[in-house]
Amino acid sequence: MENSLGFAHFIAQSDAVGRAVLIVLLLLSVASWYLIITKTIANLAAKKRADTFLKQFWEASSLQEMQVTMGEGGESNAFAELARQALQVNSGHQRGAEKLLAAGGISEYLTRVLRNGIEQEAASVESGLTVLASAGSAAPFVGLFGTVWGIYHALVQIGMSGQGTLDKVAGPVGEALIMTAVGLAVAIPAVLAYNSFTRRNRLWLSRLDNFAHDLYALITLGDKKI
Repeated sequence: MENSLGFAHFIAQSDAVGRAVLIVLLLLSVASWYLIITKTIANLAAKKRADTFLKQFWEASSLQEMQVTMGEGGESNAFAELARQALQVNSGHQRGAEKLLAAGGISEYLTRVLRNGIEQEAASVESGLTVLASAGSAAPFVGLFGTVWGIYHALVQIGMSGQGTLDKVAGPVGEALIMTAVGLAVAIPAVLAYNSFTRRNRLWLSRLDNFAHDLYALITLGDKKI
């Protein structure tokens, strides 16, 4: 009796290689969507915390007041951490090797501290993007390999059965093309998310860099008065 064609039938007829390819695609898809969801939530939360902190920072009457407020509030975001490090340099609370570095000049030491803070944040926001880039670039080829292997497997089975008519060939070949579609379904969201996160990170770091310049000017040119 003729078996109904479809994805389930293709999986049931595929061998270990075909199923392994499908498992790889499923793992890439799960990893991609996990990163998409978690990073989207984390980015939105980070933006909200940063906006709140910056509003509070620019409303403070002096750097000393802001330093006290930060010590009490325990802010946790890239902008607050950068400000905390800069204010620590300004207050002269360095220890050990930090004092030796600061002895070479507060301006130069402050520049180094701010730059290191920005670089640390850059490394932090880029976490996970490699997985998205890998999924976006590799998934179509993995799916294509699954399609080629599925067609080969189907043709071997057809050849062994001796039934090489069009209706016997078209069904299995059509089923094998599903693997290419699965590969594209995995790759497209990963590519779109990678581009979106890359743009967000570029704007985020640019904003952080501008804030670092403001901190440098406030500390080196004198206390901030509102």
